[in-house]
Amino acid sequence: MTITISSAFDAGNIRVVEQRGDTIDLEIVKDHMSDFHQWFHFRLAGAGGREVTLRIINCASAAYPDGWPDYKACVSLDREDWTRIPTTSYADGVLTIRFVPETDLVWVAYFAPYSMERHHDLVSTVAALPGVEYRSLGKSLDGQDIDCLELGEGDISVWLYARQHPGETMAEWWMEGALEKLTDPDDPVARVLRRECSFHIVPNMNPDGSRRGHLRTNAVGVNLNREWHSPSAEKSPEVLCVRNAMDETPPDFAMDVHGDEAIPANFLAGFEGIPSITERQTGLFRLFSETLERVSPDFQTRRGYEVAKPGEANMSMSTTQLAERYGCVSMTLEMPFKDNFDLPDEVYGWSPERSKYLAAACLDSLYAILPELTKANAEKGVKAERVEA
Repeated sequence: MTITISSAFDAGNIRVVEQRGDTIDLEIVKDHMSDFHQWFHFRLAGAGGREVTLRIINCASAAYPDGWPDYKACVSLDREDWTRIPTTSYADGVLTIRFVPETDLVWVAYFAPYSMERHHDLVSTVAALPGVEYRSLGKSLDGQDIDCLELGEGDISVWLYARQHPGETMAEWWMEGALEKLTDPDDPVARVLRRECSFHIVPNMNPDGSRRGHLRTNAVGVNLNREWHSPSAEKSPEVLCVRNAMDETPPDFAMDVHGDEAIPANFLAGFEGIPSITERQTGLFRLFSETLERVSPDFQTRRGYEVAKPGEANMSMSTTQLAERYGCVSMTLEMPFKDNFDLPDEVYGWSPERSKYLAAACLDSLYAILPELTKANAEKGVKAERVEA
């Protein structure tokens, strides 16, 4: 049977360069109007029981070449269960995926995909639950809705948002886990969180990039997480509508959920270096991070990004912009494309299931710091009243 490869579907990305029997050279297609590329997702047909060698030959020019060493590709027979291909290797700019497909039809991806169809299933299912309200914050450039799910009746405003970078699909798996926990009527932590907080949840900020199979940008090649200082209707309406909604209901606590190609660990990035940083903000960030590390063996604080020096924060990014704009505690959660090397899983690596468990741990940690968050917000309000007076 002739081997065929296709990617003309939701979140698909690959191009066949040359086929020599059971060896196929491939290229990852760049994001539209951008040089970013690293996400791949394709269907392999006709190779059941035969050893195939798939060579992705343009990996050296990918967005994050450091993401390829020690990386193992994902494969699925049913598009539900995604395991790792242990014989994935990287050398001289080429990612080689060598394996024997179990059946004549398998899917291969950079990470377990989170399709727009699954996104719509998630939003419609959660929106139908008691106590949940749905609203569209606006439209993407391709005309897709920026979906927002809201629940809770407390005074603490919590914003959770994900997939500014569409190829970081673990972020929406995290969202699925967070929504499952928050809407569980029997979960005591969720009950208290719904009582004390008002949640505004945007599971996917970049539906266009998600559907197009992009790594990092929207329909016109714009990196949304570099637009928060000055979003526009022409280039970044996705950020503009979310930030406008935040202006109406400013966050006290905000988490931007991402994935990191190179670092084999889960970690947080904060807002160090913003002009108006306060001890209240840094104290809450530190408390949340330390609590999460105690709660989840999949989280650590040793590895992460370089901390910005005073006054040198990148104010175009959401975490820093929100901390400065609203005086809130905000953070970026990064999960690995590879695995948590401190607690590895040889079969699945970092996975959708582990992303969902980490979401639950993050909410447990938020519950644990509620007293300090409430106290800090009260102090912030008193200071604001004094300024106005």
